[in-house]
Amino acid sequence: MLLYNIRYATGHLNGYHLPVPFMGFFRKSEVNLQRIINFIRSIDPDIVALIEVDSGSYRCGNDCQARSIAENMGYNYVVATKYSEKSLAVKVPVLNQQSNALLSKAKIHDHTFHYFEEGVKRLIIKTELDEAVIFLVHLSLKYRHRQHQLEYLHTLVKKTKKEVIVAGDFNTFFGKREIKLFLAASNLKSANVTNMPSHPSHRPSREIDFILHSPRIRINNFYIPDVRLSDHSPLVCDFSISPNNS
Repeated sequence: MLLYNIRYATGHLNGYHLPVPFMGFFRKSEVNLQRIINFIRSIDPDIVALIEVDSGSYRCGNDCQARSIAENMGYNYVVATKYSEKSLAVKVPVLNQQSNALLSKAKIHDHTFHYFEEGVKRLIIKTELDEAVIFLVHLSLKYRHRQHQLEYLHTLVKKTKKEVIVAGDFNTFFGKREIKLFLAASNLKSANVTNMPSHPSHRPSREIDFILHSPRIRINNFYIPDVRLSDHSPLVCDFSISPNNS
């Protein structure tokens, strides 16, 4: 599994904040998206969880980046804007194409879009595969909102009967202790057992991207490649599901 916040494929550093802050946010993305596709191909993951995907603005030639990756590499995919239908963001050009996506080589049996009650970014993509359910999230920048979002996410996880993976950008600026109660209550574990940081990619110092998993999911390998195509580093996790002996 690959988890990657790709920052809409607009790049990182190299004048990203010049001549004004976040000027790079408005860059065209086709060239860097191809670099990201090449990187994904080099990893060849069965599952790709993407945060900050452009689903059709001028930045990507009005094409959906998730669809481009899926068609280029033979994935099934689910994609949706990060904002709820009630959000003002869905009425603003460019913002209304800012999305998250889940891509899978295996069949996607079902998917559901849930929405947090607080925060600007509210989308939860629930995707059901053969043996596991994956929740993909991008949590709020505000600490209080994140705690309420984790509480809601816990209710969804506890209702799930298959093995669970929760992945995404958690924006845990106060450290992993922010999710300590969530992990205990949901009985999930982090695949990143050594707490390797993933942000910012040019000099990682924060652990804010997570792949969390239920107990029967065994982590065979986990690493964070030194890739700087976004402001986040990608997370790569090789896992298997242990037999249920009960």
